Amino acid sequence: MSLATPMPLAQPKVRSLQLRGRILLGLSLVLLIIVVLAAGIGAVAIAPLDVLKLLLSPPHTDAWLAIPQEQMQQAMVLWNIRLPRLALGVLAGMALAVSGATMQALLRNPLAEPSLVGVSGGAALFAAYAIVLGGSWMTALQGYIGEFALPIFAFAGSLAATILIFSISTRQGRTSIALMLLTGIAISSLCGALIGLMTFIANDLQMRSLNFWSLGSLGAATWPMVAMVACLSGGAALVLLKQASALNTLALGEVQASLLGVSVRRLNQVTITAIALAVGSVVSVTGIIGFIGLVAPHLVRLAIGPDQRIVMPASALVGAILVLLSDLLSRTIAAPTEIPVGIITALLGVPFFLLLLFHMRRKIGL
Repeated sequence: MSLATPMPLAQPKVRSLQLRGRILLGLSLVLLIIVVLAAGIGAVAIAPLDVLKLLLSPPHTDAWLAIPQEQMQQAMVLWNIRLPRLALGVLAGMALAVSGATMQALLRNPLAEPSLVGVSGGAALFAAYAIVLGGSWMTALQGYIGEFALPIFAFAGSLAATILIFSISTRQGRTSIALMLLTGIAISSLCGALIGLMTFIANDLQMRSLNFWSLGSLGAATWPMVAMVACLSGGAALVLLKQASALNTLALGEVQASLLGVSVRRLNQVTITAIALAVGSVVSVTGIIGFIGLVAPHLVRLAIGPDQRIVMPASALVGAILVLLSDLLSRTIAAPTEIPVGIITALLGVPFFLLLLFHMRRKIGL
């Protein structure tokens, strides 16, 4: 071989980048198609081409002057009801799936899921407390900050649960992941028991609100809520995505990762804080939507392997797709009644979870 002939050292990396790009582009196109189709399905039906035309005509602009009067109702429904709901579903699916992929890599446990660290339970408990026992002070708080009162209170609950779990599982500056997992399970169980107590003493109107928080729904979506979740969960998700290479190294073990320059202690603190922020901001608006953080990363790993650099962004897109499909089912299969989306995700997630357990049992020879 001539000395002037370049060696193709970068070719595998280029191919890897091309493969990642194709996978993410394909999933993005699938997500876009689902958004367009879901935006047109409902009591007010909108054809896919009309959805695209209305998407190009934002409200309160000169473009709305050209919309025929008979399409004005469709435009109002699309922009004021369906698009905020779809946007919230995309954000929720992405945040839950990226958090699940991160937790499974961090704990090196394929059964790990964001709700295990108690974030969802803490948010739901504080929301239940405000609904049932809030009384006059909750009414006064709503008078100051309106629809943000209950989500902010729920978000405070998610942060309180995270801080409590961190304080119990951290000693002399080191966080024990195993102890944190056990503490999270205990806190989640305690929150579930206290929510059950709130349910027992709640009246009929309060019971309806509690069902929203315990079963999950995208029905409370508004553009201000979407903006709040986008800022909090989006920023946290970006922090998690930046840890992908470090999480790949952590798969070799904590000692080996430390020798390769990864600060395991800092990685634990950054990722758990970001997970709490991402999941807490979502749960504070949607209630508890389970199994997305478990199912989406597994589907991706089964298809393309364990590399976190592609697993995490692909899981975000798959999580968004799963949430949107579940929400579409929740509002169509029993129309005009709406089934909580958390029930749909549980019906899809529990069989997948059991199949995963059977696979693991066969793998270890039990």
